[in-house]
Amino acid sequence: MSDRVLPDPRWSAWRVVVGFGLVSLAVDLVADGAKSIQGPLLASLGASALVVGIVTGGAEAAGYGLRLVSGPLVDRTKRYWGFAIGGYALTALCIPLLAFTPWIGPAGVVVAATLIVVERVGKAIRSPAKTVLLAHAATAVGGGRGFGVHKLLDQVGAFSGPLIVAAVIAISGAIWPAFAILAIPGLFALAFLLWMRRRVPDPGAFSAPLLRSAQPQAAVSSSRAIPRSLYLFSLSAAFTSFGLVGFGVMSFHLTDAGLVDVAAVPLVYAVGMAAAAVAAVITGRAYDTFGGAVLLVVPVMVAAIPVLTLSSTFAWVIVGVMVWGAATGVHDSTVKALVADLVPVARRGTAYGVFAVFQGAGTFAGAVVAGALYPDAGTLSIITIPAQIASLVLLIVVVRARRRGVNRKTPPIRRENEARAGHNETEQS
Repeated sequence: MSDRVLPDPRWSAWRVVVGFGLVSLAVDLVADGAKSIQGPLLASLGASALVVGIVTGGAEAAGYGLRLVSGPLVDRTKRYWGFAIGGYALTALCIPLLAFTPWIGPAGVVVAATLIVVERVGKAIRSPAKTVLLAHAATAVGGGRGFGVHKLLDQVGAFSGPLIVAAVIAISGAIWPAFAILAIPGLFALAFLLWMRRRVPDPGAFSAPLLRSAQPQAAVSSSRAIPRSLYLFSLSAAFTSFGLVGFGVMSFHLTDAGLVDVAAVPLVYAVGMAAAAVAAVITGRAYDTFGGAVLLVVPVMVAAIPVLTLSSTFAWVIVGVMVWGAATGVHDSTVKALVADLVPVARRGTAYGVFAVFQGAGTFAGAVVAGALYPDAGTLSIITIPAQIASLVLLIVVVRARRRGVNRKTPPIRRENEARAGHNETEQS
């Protein structure tokens, strides 16, 4: 690690966590507001369930898989803010443009699919950079708690976006105005992010003092390859993601089976996002106490999702969406704390990129299989359950190895984080 002097942040670590949470709140209001109605939008443009699965699954795969490029690139260039701002800008641009797709005839479905994929490419560009920036502040206050609070704010946006979309559709009687109005929170997110950059030019200042004290070990570790435990954990995540039936297929099912009107579909999505917020906070706090063992419940939850979410009974679909939301919330928040614990700070961008590739592959495969087998939830469950068993076994191996300290290549990041949190508390007192 270099001896360069990092500029003092004008905000505390907690304030940075909350700041990134507010940015994510606004952007997820845009992204998840749009995601809640993508299935019906594509269907209205002439897409089948399989096409919806391919487009939405392919978009998520791009959002995850391209992080293998953006992750190492941000580690190498250190331009974390630039990548974060650029990625957020793509989301703020692509989603409002979906408002024009119903007006361009047969090309509408192609343009809509392209915009949906490019928006997720924006997430691939920003996510490793944003996560590294956030990790510096989050681990300074306790990784599980920091990521949990960030995810809570994130999910407030993911919950509010669908409600706004539902209200606009109900008032206007059309889908396209809902996409247009999402330009407002997108512009707010970009303005707030630019302001944050001025106040906290380098969040690495939060971890610099402790990392300097652990410099010899960290320097050796950072030069080594990503540890085997990270790959095992990533493979476990891929199996889990395979069973997380995408909401694109769920929303298609809700309207195709006549369970709800189009205007009510975003409300169902909002229920899932509310469950995600609660689960993220609970497991985030539990992670700081019990470690990665709290994640063992996720494959068990995911195993039940296909048969519930593709049920012909609305009540069971709601239960399934809640389980799906809770599993998604944990998978998008607490797992990042474990990734941060498994690798050295200098390799986090790369690690998040590697991890995301596995997630993306599992997500794409799961969405395509769900779309191809729709509406046969029974067969889908027969395929999904073995994948979750494999995920659980791999996760147990990772958790046990972490507890025993088998992976000698990884520095004691968690102890560093705990010491950093104690140091911050001492300074505040």
